[in-house]
Amino acid sequence: MDNVIWTPQPRQFEFMRRPEDEALYGGAAGGGKSDALVVEATRQVHIPHYKALILRKTYPQLTEIIEKSLRYYPIAFPKARYNASEHTWYFPSGAKIVFGSMQHSKDKLNYQGKAYDFIAFDELTHFTYDEYIYLSSRNRANGPGTRVYTRASANPGGIGHGWVKERFITAAEPMKTIWETVKVEHQGKVNVRHRSRIFVPSSVFDNKILLENDPDYLTRLASLPEAERKALLYGDWDSYSGQYFAEWRDNPEHYDDRQWTHVINPFKIPNHWKIYRSFDWGYNRPFSCGWWAIDTDGVAYRILELYGCTKTPNEGLKWTAKQVFQEIAKIESEHEWLKGKNIQGVADPAIFSADGGESIAETAQKCRVYFQPGDHQRIPGWMQMHYRLAFDENGYPMMYIFKNCKAFIRTVPTLIYDDHKVEDLDTEGEDHIADETRYFCMMRPITPRVAEVKEIPMHDPLNQFSNVRHNSYKAIFK
Repeated sequence: MDNVIWTPQPRQFEFMRRPEDEALYGGAAGGGKSDALVVEATRQVHIPHYKALILRKTYPQLTEIIEKSLRYYPIAFPKARYNASEHTWYFPSGAKIVFGSMQHSKDKLNYQGKAYDFIAFDELTHFTYDEYIYLSSRNRANGPGTRVYTRASANPGGIGHGWVKERFITAAEPMKTIWETVKVEHQGKVNVRHRSRIFVPSSVFDNKILLENDPDYLTRLASLPEAERKALLYGDWDSYSGQYFAEWRDNPEHYDDRQWTHVINPFKIPNHWKIYRSFDWGYNRPFSCGWWAIDTDGVAYRILELYGCTKTPNEGLKWTAKQVFQEIAKIESEHEWLKGKNIQGVADPAIFSADGGESIAETAQKCRVYFQPGDHQRIPGWMQMHYRLAFDENGYPMMYIFKNCKAFIRTVPTLIYDDHKVEDLDTEGEDHIADETRYFCMMRPITPRVAEVKEIPMHDPLNQFSNVRHNSYKAIFK
């Protein structure tokens, strides 16, 4: 046993033995994710034309991975050599393992024309969907006899949180293979192909060696603020550090009573409630249209939406402006909640720019869809969303989302803070629905509510304050 360099722990072994085309490992901190990727990359180094790529978002982040390779590879492969300037390991067979980074989206073009039999993404949620898909197109055989596949690790949070969650986490239960059917048409013939992917969860509890070497690591994770603790200790994909709208709650148990949740079951809109329409234009990126109902207390309900996105996250349908507004007009003339209503619209002021031709707003008018320019102030708009999403002391917000508005539920909770503009959100995320929502919020601004402080008597023999006490406990532990 003296010559054993590294032995996978049970959960690492489960990850490394998976046959799927894509596999995501992790979900929480301390599961040995990076080690698994570094070792997995060496599986085919005996094949002369084999070439692997291990990626981190930035080079400083990559150094930790390189250090792991310097710890393992020289012992396992004594004749292998590392070229520091090229960030590449050269093996006696001729095989290569390259370490790369992609700090900016345009950096993906550095890999244009290259092929890698194996690609690994360390901390996949730091990458955008576009970056992942582009690099996946580089995942192809350099010769016969190699296995071509992709592996990744991730914790919740980061710019790619939304698409990673959708692709690997919510698509199926952990350890269940997700199958995707792809049709390739050529010369009148259709070739049906299949791809597979899977999520293999892990946490610090799966890493017995780490817990033995550093027993206090568990304590440090447990001592983190709530969002970070849920994400890094337990792998909670609904709570993570950097989440811009941290107020967000989606609790199906309360879809009917509407307490401590933003998502609720739809209901028939009373005739006297006012209806609003908010809009954000997009062509290459999705356009977004949301319909809102306001009750007599000023509470906003997102009741319907039209989101111009393909099945690919953040990819627009490329509809013309006329197509978009004809569809909006059709919905408003046919849907029982909207037909016959006087609908007030607000939109990104950019659609009113003519630029020498007909403006997008003028196209909308021809389709009898009318807008007023929205207030484009970003931070005040985001604050209005925060005010509406905030719960009062009894667990009621000023904004609800009908559960049929799936695009809002998918995209808005995943937005994160901008690293450089501390009060703004990161525009690299899928923020189109958030944009049109803030136009609406600035149209109907509210003042932040101050939670009422209620004194609860210690002696309550008639149990008159039981409901107050119960809700106070819920507020503390939410």
